[in-house]
Amino acid sequence: MTREISRSFWKNSKKEDLDVVCGWRFDRKDPLSKKLFSKFANRLRKRFTGETIHDSGCTLRAYVKESTEDLELYGELHRYIPAMLSWKGYRIGEIKTNHRERKYGKTKYNWKRIIKGFLDLLVVTFWQKYSMRPIHIFGSMGIILILFGGIVSIYLVILRLLYETGIDRPLFTVSVMSLVIGIQFFTIGILADILIKIYYGQNGRKNYLVERIIG
Repeated sequence: MTREISRSFWKNSKKEDLDVVCGWRFDRKDPLSKKLFSKFANRLRKRFTGETIHDSGCTLRAYVKESTEDLELYGELHRYIPAMLSWKGYRIGEIKTNHRERKYGKTKYNWKRIIKGFLDLLVVTFWQKYSMRPIHIFGSMGIILILFGGIVSIYLVILRLLYETGIDRPLFTVSVMSLVIGIQFFTIGILADILIKIYYGQNGRKNYLVERIIG
């Protein structure tokens, strides 16, 4: 099997100039419930990450050495290696592989693992989109909440001055909470930006990759 995968990998790599080839359990021999969960998870992953391989759960893969040198994996992140490499500009392909029904042991898939996998997916997606400038998401949320709270508060204060009503409404409490939470989001964004600068400043980390040096 290893020799067969290696030959297919090099054949596809030379033909399509691929950096990663992922296995695809095309004809799965799993119970129906596991197939349904897997199909749902794959669709959710595609929606969040944008990568298009069919089977992220198949760990039968082949990589060029350079693609794995700076990977940082923890939790269930091994499922999202193709997505992370695709974001970095590596070319991803797949080949169909055989899949046999489990004869021994017991599957480790359960609802707890599904939840952990989903949380890791959120972390991976957030890191890819906002790791360079976290202030963009936290600051945007903060500004929206501050504007909402400020406008509503001003409106209620005007009602209070003109008609002696408004302050005693629950909406006033909501507006004040919106202001406080918005300021907190904005502050978190600034702190996250500072932490990102410290993260990339350590051990010579780069926030970019060099594909080729010319000249």
